[in-house]
Amino acid sequence: MCRLSKSRALLGFVLLFAAVLLIYSCSGSDSNSSSKQARVLFAVNEVRGSLAANLGNKVPSLNLIIQTVNETIFVSASDTPDQAITEDAYFRFASNTKNFTSTAILKMHQDGWLDIKDRIVEIIPGSNLSYVPDTADWDVPYKEEITIEQLLQHSAGVYDVDNNVVPGCEGLTYTAYIIQKDPNHQFTADELVGQAAINQLSYFLPGEGYHYSNTGYSMLGEIISRVYSFRSDSPKTYTDYLNENITGGTSPVPLDMGFPYLATDQIMPEPHVCGTVYAGSKTEVICKTNMSAQVAEGNGFGTMRQVNRYIRSLMRGENVLQKETVHLMQQDVSESNSSYALGCEYRENLGYGHNGARVGNLSLMAYNPDNEVSVVVYLPLFDLSNGMESFILCYNSIYEAAYAALETLGYPGKPK
Repeated sequence: MCRLSKSRALLGFVLLFAAVLLIYSCSGSDSNSSSKQARVLFAVNEVRGSLAANLGNKVPSLNLIIQTVNETIFVSASDTPDQAITEDAYFRFASNTKNFTSTAILKMHQDGWLDIKDRIVEIIPGSNLSYVPDTADWDVPYKEEITIEQLLQHSAGVYDVDNNVVPGCEGLTYTAYIIQKDPNHQFTADELVGQAAINQLSYFLPGEGYHYSNTGYSMLGEIISRVYSFRSDSPKTYTDYLNENITGGTSPVPLDMGFPYLATDQIMPEPHVCGTVYAGSKTEVICKTNMSAQVAEGNGFGTMRQVNRYIRSLMRGENVLQKETVHLMQQDVSESNSSYALGCEYRENLGYGHNGARVGNLSLMAYNPDNEVSVVVYLPLFDLSNGMESFILCYNSIYEAAYAALETLGYPGKPK
């Protein structure tokens, strides 16, 4: 296991301090903005340094973009200069994808294409098709009672075959078991949902609890595909709907993002950041990945600039969702004891957004309507050297960085 020597850590601190002093010494109209950027960089690098010390491992970079009413600041605090990234480098934002899926469903609800209160066995408005296939693969427990809204809230009880052990998979999740055998396997929603159906797996009766479920969002991806195919009178995928209605050139806020669904579509555009995974003495750098098992729940990629533009415009009612629909997305947080609403979470002083973790990439995006501040944080690292303990340190660091940046700029930071 590689550990930071005291001399190397000191050298890094000295170099960063020198850079901060240089920025502070700038004169002219941009000096105040430069000093704020220097302070944010210093704060984020302190979080990165603390994480490296606690892990006993190198942390390639910790990256943050924060936008207020008056300015946008981006920083990349890195272990070495060549590991710094730009705000236009592509990365896999993983489960942040769930918010895009929720936006797609709520856009269809807004347009009258579906009703989120409908049960998934009901008929798509204007058609003779049910929201989900009437096949054995989709006969999950309590199927007749599950609503679209419950899938969005993770309150449907749908078993997660991507995160939990499945019978017959040698103690692994279904997706891990298959990828281990064939890294280029083409997954389908039928196949994933089918594992919950075949084994009659569920967590609880629909509406009777909360359990995060990637498979539940795979089901939402299929619903989006079926509704859009009916409306288009031609075969359409989840990715087609997002590209043509949410992020594409005809949307109110065009975004340069991708949502791959083919097992062969494994490479992001240049420039892109590879995820790093530490597992014991082994280090794996992951640059290309089969994301076909993560459609609608974690297959998205983009840049920090684009992710910030998305969450900020969406939560302000300036994107594809009207303000009333945005409130619908958020409302269950304030009306229940859950911190998870319709495809978004709420955190005090950060506001509404999501996070994501996949193949060595950790990120979060959030917008706080109270002070109109948006934050995106990205860490290209999983440390599994000490199991979940070291992973949680990485996970917590993205929130620590966000709160540190807020406090540095004079906003409320980490709740006491």
